[in-house]
Amino acid sequence: MKLEEAIKSNKFTDEKQKATINVLFTAYWLRQRFSMAIKADELTLEQYNVLRILKGKHPEQMCVKDIGSRIIEKSSNVPRIIDRLVIKKLAKRTPSTEDKRETLVSLTDKGMESLQRASLLMEEINMSMNGISESEALLLNELLEKLRND
Repeated sequence: MKLEEAIKSNKFTDEKQKATINVLFTAYWLRQRFSMAIKADELTLEQYNVLRILKGKHPEQMCVKDIGSRIIEKSSNVPRIIDRLVIKKLAKRTPSTEDKRETLVSLTDKGMESLQRASLLMEEINMSMNGISESEALLLNELLEKLRND
């Protein structure tokens, strides 16, 4: 769907403004699709992101600060997200033996299972996005990275 149709407007200052609005609109659109996919597992995108981060270090534990530095949405309240994952028994907290002020977090078996289910759903969405080729995806990645290099 064209951006103009989606937002019912074609008044842009220039192509850069249109591109900015298009990136924001598309990010929101993707977020909604991914959110709906993992809703059945009672996960939020932020929780899913933390589970993926923990899986990257599994079976090692991670401190909250390191998780926060890797999370996609930097404004997220990482300790609160971890609290929710612990309540759901998807993650486990352990006090650090080296620094009593630090808490270490690890993925539980239940968390690994939940992450695997959610990842399959996310992959289905990725596979359904056949509107762009691999070379177009590469170009898009390069352009988005160039945009962030200011």
